[in-house]
Amino acid sequence: MQADAVVKPTLSAKHFTPAANQDFPFPRARSYSFTMTYRERLENAWASSGSLLCVGIDPDAARLPEPLRDAAQPFLAFGKMIADATAPFCAAFKPQFAHFAGQARTEELRALCRYIHEAHPDRLLVLDAKRGDIGSTAAFYAREAFEVHAADAVTVNPYMGGDTLEPFTKDPAHGVFVLCKTSNAGSDEFQNLRTKGSRRLFEEVARRAATEWNTNANVGLVVGATYPAEIEAVRALAPDLPLLVPGIGAQGGDLAATLRAGLDARGAGMLINASRSIIHAGSGVDFAARAADAARALNEQINALRP
Repeated sequence: MQADAVVKPTLSAKHFTPAANQDFPFPRARSYSFTMTYRERLENAWASSGSLLCVGIDPDAARLPEPLRDAAQPFLAFGKMIADATAPFCAAFKPQFAHFAGQARTEELRALCRYIHEAHPDRLLVLDAKRGDIGSTAAFYAREAFEVHAADAVTVNPYMGGDTLEPFTKDPAHGVFVLCKTSNAGSDEFQNLRTKGSRRLFEEVARRAATEWNTNANVGLVVGATYPAEIEAVRALAPDLPLLVPGIGAQGGDLAATLRAGLDARGAGMLINASRSIIHAGSGVDFAARAADAARALNEQINALRP
């Protein structure tokens, strides 16, 4: 499980290159031609990196490192630096849509997604958008994720039913991570309610995700590291599904308990996400190096706990 050769991250002109105008029509957004299925690309990301780590990219203007605050497109520069610094230690990147859109930075998100594909083609790109709607709206959300942002996978909300997932799962070139048992304290309010069959709601989501929703082998589940017992229940119902696991790092999830509960029979099958504990590990001119150090340390901890 050797990581790629480590190159000390430094600021360079490429990190400050402005994004080109990417407004409609859609062809202005780079369309990536994927020769592998989504599941093949996920397996390649695990194998080529020797890692289960997913680095969340959640920029906040109030917490940008000082060297980037006057950049023309600071979120893009920040994301590029974080990606370049942490790529040797992770299998995936997960940019958070609202962190860009809520700060009027969607153009920079689109440019960052393209940059990650081009600079780190063996890393999976998961767009964290938690989409969920019906009919044509769901279809356009899928188009946004997979065509506009060229994501490999997107997080989705199953609350409105399995038919709302179909626009996201119909093409085996792309994947989804379905919200199942989330890491927030209030998740018990609905996700632990008993269904007619006596399963808890999150367990029913896991069962359906592993069976009727997974006809193209491109469905995974979001389960929080703050609930290792529930992860174990999910893994029992979905032994082969990939699990995207937030809650390690700033949220205080138990890494050892999470891995014991969620690893598949191969000792893999998970993307352990960490965001703030990595991207905000430093705030000065060496912020990227500090992010690399944090990613390296967490990756080593994860691999030390794998069988």
